[in-house]
Amino acid sequence: MKYLLNEKFTQFRLALSGLSILLLLVSALFIGFKGFNWGLDFTGGLVAEVQLDQKLQANDIKAYLDQTLGQDVQLIKSMESGQWTIRYNHEGVSDTSIAEYLSPISETINILSSSIVGPQVGLEMVEQGGLAVLVCMLLIMCYLSIRFDWRLASGALLALITDIIIVLGVFAVFQLEFNLTVLAALLAILGYSLNDSIIIADRVREVMRLKPNGETDTIINDAVKATFSRTMVTSGTTLVTVSSLWLVGGASLQGFSIALFVGIICGTCSSVALAVTLPQLFGLSPKDYIVIPIDIEDSYS
Repeated sequence: MKYLLNEKFTQFRLALSGLSILLLLVSALFIGFKGFNWGLDFTGGLVAEVQLDQKLQANDIKAYLDQTLGQDVQLIKSMESGQWTIRYNHEGVSDTSIAEYLSPISETINILSSSIVGPQVGLEMVEQGGLAVLVCMLLIMCYLSIRFDWRLASGALLALITDIIIVLGVFAVFQLEFNLTVLAALLAILGYSLNDSIIIADRVREVMRLKPNGETDTIINDAVKATFSRTMVTSGTTLVTVSSLWLVGGASLQGFSIALFVGIICGTCSSVALAVTLPQLFGLSPKDYIVIPIDIEDSYS
């Protein structure tokens, strides 16, 4: 009976790992063919501070501007009543001033300030963000290789890459706006997924040291099962928080919440499956952790 349960759990890990790899490839294809819907943080645009009728609500203003300008306009309410900050991509939009756009819905329109953010700032943000993610990956690989084993390190790194690519694939498929808050969410996902992978890898190493003659497949399954309840509780509570942020956080935090929601689910699945299945395929075994005694007399002879 125990053998059958072990076999089923192994099949579950392999199936989940295969699904993760499939989603990774599909996400990479969508990223390559569809690209991203870059936000104003990356593309540049027009930023205007306006004073409108106090009776106007944020949903009404945003819905009207989205339809009129044909894009996802960023609308931020200021501390002063009736004062708003409007950001939109001016490329492909007529030279009509923001005051003329707003005249049908507001009798009072005062343009407090208006400026254009050039695309050069966006290019620098893309380069710096990509460099930050690359450096983060390299440091993680070095850390895991020193602390654990190159096979466990490669599994954890592949799990991290899979989580990031799948999240990016979701944004490419649905053409969700990619801005700096989404980039911050990606870095948070790296840390979250890495934490799960380290805990499971540490458990695998501990069990292999205790059972030097055990089977790799059984040891990995036992290690995953031992940490499974902790992983589910942590992921579940985090998902509840992120879901609440998604529902009540508003449009400005929607991309951030979606990225975290997808990343936490992918990170949990990849940590319990892909991160430990790949080292097994690379030949990880308890024999790698057998302590070999050293004869002190021979070492000095």
